[in-house]
Formats: sequence, structure tokens, C-alpha cells
Amino acid sequence: MNALTRRGGLFDEFFRDFSPGYFVQPLHGDPLPGQVKLDVRESEGAFEVQAEVPGVKKEDIQVEVDGNVLSLRAEVRQEDATEGGEGRPLRRERYYGSVARTLQLPAEVDESQCKAHYENGVLRLTLPKKVQTKAQRRVAIE
Repeated sequence: MNALTRRGGLFDEFFRDFSPGYFVQPLHGDPLPGQVKLDVRESEGAFEVQAEVPGVKKEDIQVEVDGNVLSLRAEVRQEDATEGGEGRPLRRERYYGSVARTLQLPAEVDESQCKAHYENGVLRLTLPKKVQTKAQRRVAIE
């Protein structure tokens, strides 16, 4: 990897400060949710994905695979802090709305063999790679 394609952690931290959430928090007091955090591992035959989606019911999660593109969507539903109870809210940081994440994988996925398991706020996906058959073409010589 050369110096032009490598970026250090210093710049990652700098640019993270200028994400949309940075500007929304101080002005409106309503932070945007963080991006869905993912861990992706690749084995010879599959991709293993773990996604953090805490506080979401499995019925509110959508997973789509199209070729080598994985899309995750979740609807976050929290009770409204203003409803019920006495007094006025001083701070609201819990998010209500949808979060999404799209990821391009290095190989196509066999959509018919994908498996998903959701437990304790972590979505675990097993995405088998599509078997690529390399067909040899013999060219007839005239």
C-alpha cells in the first residue's frame, strides 16, 4: 500500500467530527444515531457479518442481498420521553426512526443460502459465496 492510498487514524478522527451528527447535536439537541456498526469476516466459502442493532425487534429489521451488495435497515422504536411522567425532559438522546447500512462485499453471495440470527441486539449473518464456475471456451480455428 503506498502513501497515497493509506490514511492514518488521525484523519479518520478529524473527518468523523464533521459528520452530519456533529452539526445537528449542538444546534438542535437532537443527535443523529450512529451508523450501524459491522464486523465482517471472510472465509473460503462465506462471509460472516455481525451487526449491532440494539433495542430493535427482529420484526423491524430488513436484510437484502443483491449480488455482492448487502443492505441492512432497521426501525428503532423508543417510547417518547415526553409522554407520561412529571416534569420536563432536560436531555433526549434516544433515537426514534430508521437506520440503514449498505456494504459492498468482495464477491457475489448465494442469496438462496443466506442465514440470519438475531439475539441480544446483535444480528449475525452467514452469507455463502456464490460458486463461480470458470467455463473454458474452446475457440474453433477455421
